[in-house]
Amino acid sequence: MLLINAFITFLIAPLGTALLAWAVAGVLSLKGHKRLARVLGVWAFVWLWCWSTPLASHWVRGQLEAQYPPLPLAGVPTAQAVVVLGGAMEPPDGMRPWPNLGQGADRVWHASRLFLAGKAPVVLLSGGSDLTEVAQPEALAMRQFMLDLGVPAAALLTEELSRNTRQNAEMSAKLLRERGIQKVLLVTSALHMRRAVKLFEQQGLEVHAVATDHEVGSRNGRLPWLPDANSLDGSARAIKEFVGYWAVRP
Repeated sequence: MLLINAFITFLIAPLGTALLAWAVAGVLSLKGHKRLARVLGVWAFVWLWCWSTPLASHWVRGQLEAQYPPLPLAGVPTAQAVVVLGGAMEPPDGMRPWPNLGQGADRVWHASRLFLAGKAPVVLLSGGSDLTEVAQPEALAMRQFMLDLGVPAAALLTEELSRNTRQNAEMSAKLLRERGIQKVLLVTSALHMRRAVKLFEQQGLEVHAVATDHEVGSRNGRLPWLPDANSLDGSARAIKEFVGYWAVRP
């Protein structure tokens, strides 16, 4: 199932869609449909160019992030637990003895701030990993980072088996219910928050979103129509979130 999900994610990303369109265009050309093949090939090029530009990428990411702006600590309510979703770092492996902080590592740092500010007495770290590739689940790597940031071990819970957001919600909710916890502060990247909130609410939890790792600023750069790899990656992740949110709606 994880392989199928990964393949679908690739196909809905702009690069995957363009490559598929070019492959179909190649087949059409071989079968003599030259004009249709050219049209499809040009469409794929324009599609990929568009989503590779800062202008389009910032726009689509902004549609998601604008719903969950940064909150000052004073504006965050108290709750029974902070829940932090995986995707923040890579656990140790054979080449690296320490966790490698990723693009979403702000999640763990911000959760530490919330705990140290007294917003919740417990922090649940949710995230598993492929243990054939790394030495430990991501939840344990996040735990070590939070310990280094001054959060006491007694306040940290780990959920070490989930491999996607749906499993984050299902497995975290089970652990929380066992402890009588209903109201949580959900910490994840702003781009990811809408889908995550929906899945956790479907588990019957009272969820207060505390988004971090906002990517979209007020500027698109000097050449907003010039493609770059970072913009293409951002567009792909945003499109994944839109499709994923549609898929989890009741």
